Amino acid sequence: MKTIINPEKSTWPALCQRPQMQLEFLEGAVKNILSRVKTSGDEALREITFQFDKVKLTDLRVSEKEVQDAIGEVSFELKDAIRAAAVNIGKFHHAQKRTTEKIETTPGVFCWRKAVPIQKVGIYIPGGSAPLFSTVLMLGIPASIAGCVEIVLCSPPDATGKINSAILFAANLVGIKKIFKVGGAQAIAAMAYGTESIPAVDKIFGPGNQYVTKAKQMVNLEGTAIDMPAGPSEVLVLADEKANPSFIAADLLSQAEHGADSQVMLVTSSEEVVKKVTSQIEVQLEKLPRKEIAKEALQNSRAVILKNPHAIDFVNHYAPEHLIINTEDCDQLAEQIVNAGSIFLGPYSPESAGDYASGTNHTLPTNGFAKSYGGVSLESFLKYITLQKISREGIAQLGPVIETMAEAEQLKAHAEAVRVRTRG
Repeated sequence: MKTIINPEKSTWPALCQRPQMQLEFLEGAVKNILSRVKTSGDEALREITFQFDKVKLTDLRVSEKEVQDAIGEVSFELKDAIRAAAVNIGKFHHAQKRTTEKIETTPGVFCWRKAVPIQKVGIYIPGGSAPLFSTVLMLGIPASIAGCVEIVLCSPPDATGKINSAILFAANLVGIKKIFKVGGAQAIAAMAYGTESIPAVDKIFGPGNQYVTKAKQMVNLEGTAIDMPAGPSEVLVLADEKANPSFIAADLLSQAEHGADSQVMLVTSSEEVVKKVTSQIEVQLEKLPRKEIAKEALQNSRAVILKNPHAIDFVNHYAPEHLIINTEDCDQLAEQIVNAGSIFLGPYSPESAGDYASGTNHTLPTNGFAKSYGGVSLESFLKYITLQKISREGIAQLGPVIETMAEAEQLKAHAEAVRVRTRG
């Protein structure tokens, strides 16, 4: 990690830059994949899967036998852990349900909203070296609570043509039946356009690498809704002198091991904290199976030394996906945060708790998008339709207001639509 001491505000945008692939190459590669899938459907999916995942598939859909076999392969301990996490996630998202409230804005004029589930949703689950079965819970549970009619899940197959067993167990647990062995940008294309096997959906959810994120952004421009731009993972730890360096190092490494394009940041007022954390990172890093990936991510990471209120200003400028406030006054500092995907308060709230089992959703905005997006919630799977009902007395009272405004905008027919109802 590179240490920067008291950086000027003019340098903050550069310090907050996330690692990026060559934009032209990325866009061109993803555009080609989208075009191939749109044109050739399942045939293109099989070709691209062989190209990137090195496996030949005949049937893209996971069979019921494959699901049942996978369930048998998952240990009892992991099954119990997944079930426990599902209970907490369910509690948190069930509590987000709203009651319908009718508002009488004018006597005889009633307005309200009704929540309607998005009918068809697609869920992307990263696989590969870190199959994120936890994301199945984070997306499948609120989709089920919302009442989405069709849930389609795509995840990349391994070298044997199978999807990770824990992913299939979690999908079965939350009731997802349509599961497909497709990963990367091609999976996003399949769910956006539809193929012979994979149904087109109305909205696509799920994190992924830069190819997946770019594919989501591109199909969004063509009319398929997406949850948010959620790319490579990131964490920022805000720590004071009393924070345990081993805790901080563990939190930073827990994100660094996600991928080489992940980014971790430490913000503190103390150079001594940086030294102790750096030392702990070196010790803990050697014990990690994914240490080479973490090392690469750490090259894109920084320790920034700033005192409050500049430290808080920097955090809000960075707008982290995950923010850990490991300070004595964490609750007060949290009130000053306006840009973050999810906040973890105090020494005993590791980011991994939110990733798995505390109950909050771990699908969050990255790359600074926390300035304008929130994380996935129950409402992400709902749309709200406004309704109004006006009585004879209500239109008589509100009519003159509507007529006056319509005439002022030179929209005569709008005014007439009121007058035909109010003429004696």
